[in-house]
Amino acid sequence: MRILAVNWRDIGDPLSGGAEQHLHHILAGAVRRGWQVDLCCADYPGGGPRGNVDGVEVHRRGHWAVANFAVPPLVRQLLRRNRYDLIVEDINKVPFYTPLYAGKVPVVAVVPHLFGKTVYRETNPAVATYVYAAESLVPRVYRHCEFEVISPSTRDDLVSRGVDPARVTTILCGLEHQRFRLDDPPPRSETPLLVSWSRLRRYKSLDVAIRAFDLVQRELPAARLLIMGRGPDEGRLRALTARLGLQDKVEFRGFQPWDELVRTLHRCHVFLNPSPKEGWGLTVVEANCCGLPAVATDAPGLRDSVRDGQTGVLVPYGDERAMAEHALLLLRDRDYLDRMGAAARLWAGTFDWDRCVDESLALFRRASVAGAGHGHGGPR
Repeated sequence: MRILAVNWRDIGDPLSGGAEQHLHHILAGAVRRGWQVDLCCADYPGGGPRGNVDGVEVHRRGHWAVANFAVPPLVRQLLRRNRYDLIVEDINKVPFYTPLYAGKVPVVAVVPHLFGKTVYRETNPAVATYVYAAESLVPRVYRHCEFEVISPSTRDDLVSRGVDPARVTTILCGLEHQRFRLDDPPPRSETPLLVSWSRLRRYKSLDVAIRAFDLVQRELPAARLLIMGRGPDEGRLRALTARLGLQDKVEFRGFQPWDELVRTLHRCHVFLNPSPKEGWGLTVVEANCCGLPAVATDAPGLRDSVRDGQTGVLVPYGDERAMAEHALLLLRDRDYLDRMGAAARLWAGTFDWDRCVDESLALFRRASVAGAGHGHGGPR
């Protein structure tokens, strides 16, 4: 098959995240299985209009902030130039509405998660309303399309919005286990070490993790918190850290090369994820792979990636006291911490990218055949 994929970013973009990683594994896996794959996305400094990443032909146009205007003309151009069996659109920000101009090419929508009302935590009301309204059209514009989602939570969200449940297929993410295994893993830190690893954006609510850590360090003064990742919310988070007098106890690591990041995770004890909503919570399972249990929000996505009471603990959103209390229970009881860490490793070991690729390509084949049979992939 030959497929045309559409996303806001490609895996080489410095701002790429879990959604880009997920889609790239599927597309690169398709190439390894003999498929032809083109990807349309926004450009970035150092990117350029064309590139090839793991066999995926990448076509870039426009800045990410206007990708929903710059990328569709590029998609139309490629549709006129080439014959495709399928369009695969990753909906993880404002949709590109590919069914409106796909012609007879069927469309599969890959949905990590939709923002819903959580977008109002990230940006100003005008932009948030724009994103919220754009998402509200998904059930209608994509009503004849197949959906691939990465968690039961995202499936339930789509169905609650009016998407036909028969058109929604849940395919769990994989994990690159070899990237987290170390022949000589460093010992755990002698002092209690917590970590939160995320894109630093307001809607991720890392301020809750910082406030929870403030409560932890009052009980365990030797405790330290690492915040790994980068993003536009870093200034606000640093200001909060200063107001709480935690400058010497909270370290902002920013971007870390992968080997360094993995060694850092192996030295930590507990992973904190205070987000109000995730598609799946890939970083949780990646931390699990390093033996870290998670204390996370009982929220969509995270309640799928955390097995409450086994690989971590779920707490109400925004409840820094509950997050701190459960982190303290783990840090004070080494046997409890080790048992939950071992269960977390076993849980992480059940996720495999080859399985994710195979299930995704099987869905793509079915969608292509069904779309061809109906003569159209989009709305009628």
